[in-house]
Amino acid sequence: MRWTLKPKPEQHDIDRLTAALGVSPLVAQLLLQRGIATFEAAKRFFRPQLSELHDPFLMRDMSLAVTRINTAIAKGENILVYGDYDVDGTTSVALVASYLQSYYPNVATYIPDRYAEGYGVSFKGIDFADDNGFSLIIALDCGVKAIDKVAYAKEKDIDFIICDHHRPGEKLPDAIAVLDPKRSDCDYPYDELCGCGVGFKLIQALGSERNQTITDLMPYLDLVATAIGADIVPITGENRILAYYGLQVINNAPRIGFKAIIDQVNKETLTITDVVFIIAPRINAAGRMEHGQHAVNLLTETDYDQAAAFAKNIEQFNNDRRNLDKEITEEALSQILDDNEEERFTSVVYKPHWHKGVIGIVASRLTETYYRPTLVFTKSGEKLAASARSVSGFDVYNALMGCSEHIEQFGGHKYAAGLTLLESQYEGFKAQFEKVVSETIDPSLLTPEIQIDALIDLKDISPKLMRILKQFAPFGPGNKTPVFMAENLVDTGYAKGVGEDQKHLKVSVKQGASKPIGGIGFYLGNKLDTVCNKKRFDACFSLDENEWQGKLSLQLKLKDIK
Repeated sequence: MRWTLKPKPEQHDIDRLTAALGVSPLVAQLLLQRGIATFEAAKRFFRPQLSELHDPFLMRDMSLAVTRINTAIAKGENILVYGDYDVDGTTSVALVASYLQSYYPNVATYIPDRYAEGYGVSFKGIDFADDNGFSLIIALDCGVKAIDKVAYAKEKDIDFIICDHHRPGEKLPDAIAVLDPKRSDCDYPYDELCGCGVGFKLIQALGSERNQTITDLMPYLDLVATAIGADIVPITGENRILAYYGLQVINNAPRIGFKAIIDQVNKETLTITDVVFIIAPRINAAGRMEHGQHAVNLLTETDYDQAAAFAKNIEQFNNDRRNLDKEITEEALSQILDDNEEERFTSVVYKPHWHKGVIGIVASRLTETYYRPTLVFTKSGEKLAASARSVSGFDVYNALMGCSEHIEQFGGHKYAAGLTLLESQYEGFKAQFEKVVSETIDPSLLTPEIQIDALIDLKDISPKLMRILKQFAPFGPGNKTPVFMAENLVDTGYAKGVGEDQKHLKVSVKQGASKPIGGIGFYLGNKLDTVCNKKRFDACFSLDENEWQGKLSLQLKLKDIK
């Protein structure tokens, strides 16, 4: 692990913010590191307001989209809400479809089959629309590169409205409207929305035409918060507001489908982390193992008994996904060893029988093991399909652009992408990807980094500090959980390995004359010798609350020790 201590802000800035807010210098430092330098900025950070959401009509083509939808409704046209099969896509479809259906009946949903159709807008989906009399398709979380598909639809007199957040190509599809804050000609103030976030801006615009306030639309924010967490977009700016209120909806008045999931896992209060690791995998499992429409059905269901039945099926999909994920990860790791590729700059693996629905998860697992840009390929029809994952600081999308002569199609983000190619292109691609990454990556990025916000003395850790830190939530990219470093710690004699095979480390530490404080280090059991026998050590950690026998106490959630 590479420990990187973030630069400390200027002392006069810390002093000024400390006085303005009446907080400790440590809290002022954490705020300044997040770009929060004034009382007003801190107020917006700690108390996000729905009124601070941007006017949706600032997004290019929004007026065109609203006009076309209102025309379709006035003429009694059939509208097809179309979205990707992952969490962002299925939540987007559930959001826009359920909103439109609240006042207009001629609305249906369509999720492409991951295996028969692949990612994004498909010819099969357009044929379905044509065969069933749909004259308007609203595409969510996909479509910004679907130039040929939109042209095909136009030949059949089917209009498209595209709501996407992926990087556009040089040319946009010939759609009625292309809502994408990443368009170079779009001046929308915030360009980090997820697909469901763009969908929410669409219903916000539609709602404003119907004299609805943002409060009227709040029940849809549980979907948006889930997509924000699952799609790993920055939880800053508008995303922070949407996630903040979305979590309130999830915890206080979730839609029936979410309630059915939450009741199964027996969790009272969910954080954004819980959403990412509890709700999102179950929604994702539908599209991975069976069909994404199962997730849409769950998220739009209004009868609890029916939703509970849907949730039970999805729970089985998730269990199946876990088993496949483990099996394929083991095979992929073996392939890297068998091919003597442990020392490469990249991991690129392929077996034709690997389940397409879990290769993205497997790519993430391999990245955790070898920490380098990774692609996992499988056979998909006549072509090979892959999921790509990257390491912090390296843009895998740009690396794929450098291999474009070996790729049929690709799209995605800085840290995650998907692509297809012909089997005959695989070896050429693999060699070129290794070459591009080896020539462009900073070697230091191949070592996992722990970014540390501040040095801290154990005596400064208190329940008051913990209460304030909890108000920094929701945490995520752009606003990560504060990480601290403490030096010259000594275990009080209670250090031990815990858990299966003693893979975790439990300690009780002191620093000088400070009171002892407990700590848990997951997967740090191999560091037991570092802390035994009164050896001095440094630790980096976040702060956590531990509940035991009805008592709540603070503990260090150890990330590394040395």
